[in-house]
Amino acid sequence: MAASTVRLTMAQALVRYLCNQFTELEGARVPLFAGVFGIFGHGNVTCLSEALEAVQNQLPTWRGQNEQSMALAAVAFAKAKKRRQIMVATSSIGPGATNMVTAAGVAHTNRLPVLLISGDTFANRQPDPVMQQVEHFGNPTITVNDSFKAVTRYWDRITLPGQIISSLPQAIAAMLDPADCGPAFLALCQDTQELAFDYPEVFFEPTLWAVPRPRPDRSKLAEAVRLLKTAKKPLIIAGGGVAYSLAEAAVAKLAIERHIPIVETIAGKGILTHNHEAHAGPIGIIGSTSANALAGEADVIVAIGTRLMDFTTGSWTAFGRDAKFISINTARWDATKHRAVAVVGDALETVDELDRALGVWKASPSWMDTARQLFAEWNALVDKYQTPTNAPVPTYAQVVATIHRGAGADDRLITAAGGLPGEVVKGWRVKNAGTFDCEFGFSCMGYELAAGWGNAMARQGRGTPIVMIGDGTYMMMNSDIYSSVLSGHKMIVIVCDNGGFAVINRLQNFKGVPGFNNLIKDCRVKQPFAVDFAKHAESMGALARRCESLADLEAAMEWAQTTDRTTVLTIVTDAFQWVPGDADWDVGVPEVSTRKSVQDARAHQLEIRSKQRIGV
Repeated sequence: MAASTVRLTMAQALVRYLCNQFTELEGARVPLFAGVFGIFGHGNVTCLSEALEAVQNQLPTWRGQNEQSMALAAVAFAKAKKRRQIMVATSSIGPGATNMVTAAGVAHTNRLPVLLISGDTFANRQPDPVMQQVEHFGNPTITVNDSFKAVTRYWDRITLPGQIISSLPQAIAAMLDPADCGPAFLALCQDTQELAFDYPEVFFEPTLWAVPRPRPDRSKLAEAVRLLKTAKKPLIIAGGGVAYSLAEAAVAKLAIERHIPIVETIAGKGILTHNHEAHAGPIGIIGSTSANALAGEADVIVAIGTRLMDFTTGSWTAFGRDAKFISINTARWDATKHRAVAVVGDALETVDELDRALGVWKASPSWMDTARQLFAEWNALVDKYQTPTNAPVPTYAQVVATIHRGAGADDRLITAAGGLPGEVVKGWRVKNAGTFDCEFGFSCMGYELAAGWGNAMARQGRGTPIVMIGDGTYMMMNSDIYSSVLSGHKMIVIVCDNGGFAVINRLQNFKGVPGFNNLIKDCRVKQPFAVDFAKHAESMGALARRCESLADLEAAMEWAQTTDRTTVLTIVTDAFQWVPGDADWDVGVPEVSTRKSVQDARAHQLEIRSKQRIGV
């Protein structure tokens, strides 16, 4: 007996398939794909939009203002959902597609799932060259969509309608695989989207997906246990993978019962509340003196769910040369770094098995006491920098403290590239777990406001997204203020106006180069002037206030918590005062220069490199 089929266009079949994929969140069955961010053009409007329009009450489509920002909103949504629910972002061909490449890079670097779908040229090539087609004379199969290959975990071009039967399950499996998690990309040839095909009905049967939990290799786990039992001063580095595995409680239990302090990466901040008894602060270049001091003394470091980027390791200068590493990670690539004992497995399952295998072993309570004392000293230092002074312009640290006082326990702090990551990683004291999102894996300027929109969708009823953003990034991408007002997803936005790209100016000066092309006053401009960000936000439908002091800001923050839509607060901030950090960073400094300041910076950089651990 022949299998039952249903005749649909390829675009209709793709959308029907997406609508029939499910997952579980907090014990409830929910759609795996929560919605679509879409900007339509000739590559996706006539076929894909026709299919999406028919299911708009089941799979809602949200119109973005820029393809990059709508895809960034999808990335932030996935992070807020701990990689268990996914958004789709669709664009036309050409510049609409390439606009999403940056967002794909953010998702790929941060190991986050998003399904990107772009239109493509004609599979039959008869109308070639079509509008927006970039032709490659020696290889007509190449389109701009090939650029996504560098920044996606799964890539496919659909040239025949039946190809989605095998491609879509593979794309979803890649996005949900904790080892390979990242963005998936589908290029849909325009003529293929329109073609009808007899799809087997079984293809559309409802499917319930779950994130796999791979167990660790027994021998590697035993090796890790033997090494950890030799430790006198063990240290846990908790990364974002702890949250994605839902392993927060297990890691905290291991730390408390075994007297092992926990320090956090940037992605790992928010796994613990600030005042958790095992918490010893953020580690690395924008970390705390407490965490970095512990890292320098630790003899065995247990890295859980982190890829150990340079901002975590101080470019591999933060640890003693004799320190040993145990790396627990679902990704073999991340686990196998710097001669670590690589324990490849799910964080929750691996930590549970490690804890059981340790038996009665514990580190000395005095080591945890040391961590708590160092953390108390760090808190006192941050208090000093966050205390208001009589200076005419407040610092970032003072602004962060003011916003923190006005934030609700469930409000989620969001920021990304620039000077704010350092200030909030150091100075934002997490009130409830899961209320912190600093995108610093790709350090993407423009993530912030889009992420606020995505977070507002993902966390409806669980606090308000609080977006902290610098004036430079605001000028780069701000249109999702308008998006959030249109869609009714409220966020509170704090614009810190320090006159340009202040933190990169700081690095430039620190490495011996005078201020150049970063602060507006140092750029080739006719005359510097300040943008009125409050008026600009109001023109996009937001409510806004321009604050002249910290007292103004505090009152405005109280007001912002009562408003019914996205609310933007602006304040001028100091471009030169920062909470100090004490970890090193390896960057390129000219080997030859006539400037004494650069020569001195080069000598200092060589000192930094002399402290680096040898490894890969």
